[in-house]
Amino acid sequence: MKNVAIMLDKESISTKEYSENGSYRVQTILSRFGSWSQALNLAELKPTNYKEISDIDLFEEIEKIWVNKGSQPTTTDFKNGLSKYSLNTYLRRFGGWRNALKSFLDYIDEPYVCVEKNSKQNYDNNNSTKSDEKLPKYRTPRDPNLKLRFQVLRRDNFRCSMCGRSPATTVGLELHIDHINPWSKGGETTIDNLQTLCTDCNLGKSDLSED
Repeated sequence: MKNVAIMLDKESISTKEYSENGSYRVQTILSRFGSWSQALNLAELKPTNYKEISDIDLFEEIEKIWVNKGSQPTTTDFKNGLSKYSLNTYLRRFGGWRNALKSFLDYIDEPYVCVEKNSKQNYDNNNSTKSDEKLPKYRTPRDPNLKLRFQVLRRDNFRCSMCGRSPATTVGLELHIDHINPWSKGGETTIDNLQTLCTDCNLGKSDLSED
């Protein structure tokens, strides 16, 4: 990123500028650092002066529609206004709808990078009264990112693992990603410790044990 900024003689670069001049895919950088602004910060570059629609923003809309339909989105879904971003935004960014879907799936299927975190960083303020010695030692953040979330949803066929309902057949149903072994008891945010639950089943589970 620094090399591209130097080559363009700029103090900050956009994802478009990097994709046209950089050595790696933008999705790889987003996967590693979480956001473009975070990557800019770590590269000691200035933040962009405008709110740029990131690839992750666009991917999140693909995920939302995919989950609600229970199947792969089509151009018709975007033409019908199911996304807050227009179809043309995807076509301009990725060079076609097929390329947009491929970029999304390439991002999802990239190996998940486990970022080492210490217990203080991950244990949120609700647990701040506990002494440091009693805090579980976590390797992963509490909340799954887009990549891991979609992997869990896809594995569970976009259905609640407890009641079997899906947004595709039950209007207004919301799906959540839940820790099987609760986070509060040391459960990690890994695909084998996550499951898909609807709001009702997730709340019912919370009555039995805090996640």
